[in-house]
Amino acid sequence: MNIMLFHSTYGLRPAVREAADRLRAAGHEVWTPDLFEGRTFDTVEDGMEFNESIGKDELLKRAVLAAAPYSERGLVYAGFSLGASIAQTLGLGDERARGLLLLHGTSDIAPNAAVDGLPVQLHVAEPDAFETDDWLSAWYLQMGRAGADVEIYRYPGAGHLYTDPGLPDYDEEAAEATWRVALGFLDTL
Repeated sequence: MNIMLFHSTYGLRPAVREAADRLRAAGHEVWTPDLFEGRTFDTVEDGMEFNESIGKDELLKRAVLAAAPYSERGLVYAGFSLGASIAQTLGLGDERARGLLLLHGTSDIAPNAAVDGLPVQLHVAEPDAFETDDWLSAWYLQMGRAGADVEIYRYPGAGHLYTDPGLPDYDEEAAEATWRVALGFLDTL
């Protein structure tokens, strides 16, 4: 698979590069665009402040420009938290998308979004302050109406970005379970 992997609001941290290496070791080609142009952050608050200073439109523009040279190959769009929301937006708008692998995040769904059975896999903590139960229920229904084939995996007791070993949220057991399931998902595409 050809995978476009977007970083979280912390920026392009070592954990994103390690995830890309894990995916490459499983036989996938992976790109990790740096939407923050070299900036990384130690706190979610600092990352969110920087993200807001750039603006959603500019981040999406950067993401589209990063993906454009590869989209004809049929990308799997993937991402962590903020990066998952960007991946979702791009994947729902790319008719050649092969799938969505969303880790720790989702996004609003355009009312006119329409896909034909696009495989989507979401992995989130339970509970997750950024991905509440009510939000996820509505998101799941909207994705279904858009035509996506959605699977959601919840990890009780894990922190929001539980796959990042450099953050306090890290949960090794949940992270390894996520990667086992995600790699299996990618093998089916």
